[in-house]
Amino acid sequence: MTPNSPGVEVRGRPPAGRGRSRPRGDSRTSDAAPRPRAGRGGRRQTVPWLYLAPALVVLAALLAYPVYQLGLISLFRYTQAQVSGGEPTAFRGFGNYADVFSDDQFWQVLLSTVVFAAACVVSTLAVGCALAVLLTRVRAVPRLALMLAAMGAWATPAVTGSTVWLFLFDPDFGPVNRLLGLGDHSWTYGRFSAFFLVLLEVVWCSFPFVMVTVYAGIRSVPSEVLEAAALDGASQWRIWRSVLAPMLRPILVVVTIQSVIWDFKVFTQIYVMTNGGGIAGQNLVLNVYAYQQAFASSQYGLGSAIGVVMLLILLAVTLVYLRLLRRQGEEL
Repeated sequence: MTPNSPGVEVRGRPPAGRGRSRPRGDSRTSDAAPRPRAGRGGRRQTVPWLYLAPALVVLAALLAYPVYQLGLISLFRYTQAQVSGGEPTAFRGFGNYADVFSDDQFWQVLLSTVVFAAACVVSTLAVGCALAVLLTRVRAVPRLALMLAAMGAWATPAVTGSTVWLFLFDPDFGPVNRLLGLGDHSWTYGRFSAFFLVLLEVVWCSFPFVMVTVYAGIRSVPSEVLEAAALDGASQWRIWRSVLAPMLRPILVVVTIQSVIWDFKVFTQIYVMTNGGGIAGQNLVLNVYAYQQAFASSQYGLGSAIGVVMLLILLAVTLVYLRLLRRQGEEL
């Protein structure tokens, strides 16, 4: 047979009817997918920002200018003499920050703030998560009563709640000392007892957020998963540690980071319950310390520098929070 014989196909050469070039001007559609319209992707990326624009404008107006003023004042010698016009304002650069970091009291207050905030966060998470699990175990009426009581604590202003807790632990008229038989013991006199009293109030007004958030997450967990764990003989603690906690990890990260931010910048409870920071400043935290430097000592530049340091610490915590959320969004 010759290569040109019918029925014989030569390698490397397409058979008849295959691979024929389409004549010019042929309007038939090809098998390739149509190309997306240009600019559609950019429009999709722009639309969410248009929805967020009003909120961003409001936040910029309420936050950008105060933060700018805070940073600007921290660079100047700005005391009562400069406020009243008696002396000209002097530029110090980072001199206020150098004074802050060279002050031993600042580092003591920072350490107290970190330890106190950590204790508040751990206690708040423990109480909130325990009550969230309890809400799934009780009937409708006790659940409603507990939810209403928690919402009442959450809605109470910080000044009012601090005053109520001071009355409860008052050495003369407080019912707590009478029930415990402590006589006229003063809870705000000692450093650790005062911090403990403030911690109780902070946890009391903070646990409802954790409780409601974690309870909503537990209700979203399929009941079959919990029933299977119970049938395998797992205890309630094992169910929480091995089943619920991993599934609620994104929610726990949110409530943990937000609790860190709230408790790190606590002001009202410390100021009201310890009368401005306790005896000789033994119960000072950074927020109260900055307030005292700015308004009690009229060192507005120094107080602003402390405020900027607090802002940078909280921004670092927030960036960690956003990074954790992004990582969990990719992996979970």
